[in-house]
Amino acid sequence: MGCRARGDGLVGEDVTPNVACIADIPQELRGEVPAVFEVRGEVYMARADFAALNAAQAAKSDRLFANPRNAAAGSLRQKDAGVTRARPLRFFAHGWGAASALPAGTQHEMMRLIASWGVPVSPLLARCTSLEQMLAHYDAIAERRAELAYEIDGVVYKVDRLDWQERLGFVAKAPRWGLAHKFPAERAETMLEAIDVQVGRTGKLTPVGRLQPVLVGGVTVVNVTLHNRDEIARLGLRLGDRVVIQRAGDVIPQVVDNLTREVPREPYRFPDHCPECGSEAVAEEGEVDVRCTGGLICPAQRTERLRHFVSRGALDIEGLGEKTIAEFFALGWLESPADIFRLHRRRDEIVGREGWKDKSVDNLLAAVENKRRPDAARLLFGLGIRHVGGVTARDLMRRFGTLEKLREVAERAHGGDADAVAELIAIEGVGPVVVEALGDFFHEPHNVAVWDDLLSEVAPPPYVVETKASAVAGKTIVFTGKLETMSRDEAKAQAEALGARAAGSVSAKTDLVVAGPGAGSKLKQAAALGIEVIDEAGWAEIVRTAE
Repeated sequence: MGCRARGDGLVGEDVTPNVACIADIPQELRGEVPAVFEVRGEVYMARADFAALNAAQAAKSDRLFANPRNAAAGSLRQKDAGVTRARPLRFFAHGWGAASALPAGTQHEMMRLIASWGVPVSPLLARCTSLEQMLAHYDAIAERRAELAYEIDGVVYKVDRLDWQERLGFVAKAPRWGLAHKFPAERAETMLEAIDVQVGRTGKLTPVGRLQPVLVGGVTVVNVTLHNRDEIARLGLRLGDRVVIQRAGDVIPQVVDNLTREVPREPYRFPDHCPECGSEAVAEEGEVDVRCTGGLICPAQRTERLRHFVSRGALDIEGLGEKTIAEFFALGWLESPADIFRLHRRRDEIVGREGWKDKSVDNLLAAVENKRRPDAARLLFGLGIRHVGGVTARDLMRRFGTLEKLREVAERAHGGDADAVAELIAIEGVGPVVVEALGDFFHEPHNVAVWDDLLSEVAPPPYVVETKASAVAGKTIVFTGKLETMSRDEAKAQAEALGARAAGSVSAKTDLVVAGPGAGSKLKQAAALGIEVIDEAGWAEIVRTAE
């Protein structure tokens, strides 16, 4: 058995020893089970168990947990599995991942099979055959919500047929065949006592409301995000206002109403200079966010970028938390990402500082050394280039393979090379905004210096995507016209799974054009360039023979 926390969708923390301690999860499965089957589900803590745990914590004068969700998450991620064993954790399966075989053809049948193997499944699971049945089931659960032994914030609807799920596919962070229907959030009234402005890694100024403590859904809320300058103006917020707050999705607190908007009071003035470095703070044309113009002279942006670089979605360097980065930055030891990989030179200086002993320092340095050959997409995401998130970073590396090739194309695109721009735009999810952001990044001398310095310390291997062996592996394919048996997104996904690249336009670099009814200019261009053209049936045969 191997178990991982969700992580970034690709890689999560190994929590196998801890999961093995959960009584709900069987050590052996019953019946006939596929050779490989990855069960996915939710670890939770019942309300009564949570109350008993906090009572025990209070009796020992230990820290109390904020809510069952946090208590369950913290218990599961303990380094000492013995601590996890002592916590009252439970488990429900809600689906599956990798599988060598699927013994049933529907979601409902698969969940019944998983339950028959001895894995707990929610008793509220139901198969509905109409929208009316789905909404009725939602309403029934909502009415019972307060009586349930555990906390929930909504229901999830899933397409039952697995072949339809496969056709619908996924977007970046979620399946197209699943939809969450949340319950209305609980609300409470309190006073807005102060507004602090925080500066993020991109220079964005984010206002945070400091509240008179109030209990919402079993959690004491003292801070609330106010999003941006326009949101404060929309709500007419001033210090001393009486506000209504709710926990969006029962997690994130937000202000939904201002009850004292009409009471005369001094208006709140959003800062026009950065509270950290004093640089001018402005909103670019067409944007609501106000950003510090200080760039890397702003200490807040520099430390936030370092925190982002070592975060779980980026290089995920254990031991380099917010407090450590702030400490080492203040000492002048961390100015840029490359400095992280030079910390071994300061080992003797770190040992002996408060909280640092030989073992903890060696663990930190070992974690750093373990990232000398990082995943290229994670490294790219970790650099914090504006508009380049984790998914876009993977898409870019899937196309270019190496960071050096990406830089070369981005620099040419910034210089006005139409072919380079087209090559970038052809990537799914990459548009003019991302192309401009990449070009701007490599046009800035300081960014280039940071990039070169970092790559002198690390050596990410070429980015490799596992694909099926096929006749189109390594080729560039363009789909045009109306596809009758699949969507355009499905076709592109099939091409990528076969090791090909799906482009949006025909050029001399195109290897194959798949043309459906109504194909126009792209089909003519393919004929003029002598590019092979096949119909949708021909493409289906290529896909079939590769499986």
